[in-house]
Amino acid sequence: MIFDTHAHYDDEAFQEDRDCLLMSLKDNGIGTVINVAADMESVDTTFALSQKYPFIYAALGVHPSGTAALTENDMQHILALASEHSVKKGGKVVAIGEIGLDYYYEGNGDPERSIQRKWFERQLLLAKEASLPVIIHSREAARDTYDIMKAAGAGSIGGVVHCYSYSLEMAREFLSLGFYFGIGGVLTFKNARKLIDVVEYLPMDKILLETDCPYLAPVPNRGKRNSSLNLPYVVKAISEIKKLPEEQVMEITELNARKLFGINA
Repeated sequence: MIFDTHAHYDDEAFQEDRDCLLMSLKDNGIGTVINVAADMESVDTTFALSQKYPFIYAALGVHPSGTAALTENDMQHILALASEHSVKKGGKVVAIGEIGLDYYYEGNGDPERSIQRKWFERQLLLAKEASLPVIIHSREAARDTYDIMKAAGAGSIGGVVHCYSYSLEMAREFLSLGFYFGIGGVLTFKNARKLIDVVEYLPMDKILLETDCPYLAPVPNRGKRNSSLNLPYVVKAISEIKKLPEEQVMEITELNARKLFGINA
């Protein structure tokens, strides 16, 4: 079965048909989903989804774009949920995320870099406190992301660099920390040469499947609302690059996800 390690099914894009879509996943080969929070509101909605659907797990954290108004009380709220409902205690919270840095919209409403860095560091510490891996968001901020992760001892925390978009050289550095790489619809885009090279280089035991839905739908559905139902296109692309059967790609990436997030079959 396919394991989608990064989705946002609490997004308003799924407001009209969320339950119907989610209930169709299993019949279409999607066995497990991690819903990932991006702000304090979605920390609660993500947690609620994980309680409603047996096959949905939760990652709780705040995306760099949502860090401007964060408080220590917010951190304590996430820590309480993550600790009390950790998968290690039989709960559904499997990671802290998505957290990181995003310099793409700098000067256009996103928090300044110093604020993003402050809360990235704080949430890495939170992950240590909760004994959970992290889901890293990094855009136009490769070196700062890596340096903060290394300084925080992220290698001992573990996690995944979600929607990996950097060079092969940076991939080697993140790989040196033992991190996994989230691969989704971008791999099918015409301008994906750099990512194709990265996937070709990465060992299969460090690759995870993800959608980032409702965003980044693969070809042939690029520009449309994304969902886990599109992951077979990503599986096909990886299988062609790695010269492996599609079934083997699904099996290995599912095992990788279960190992990282501590989810038993």
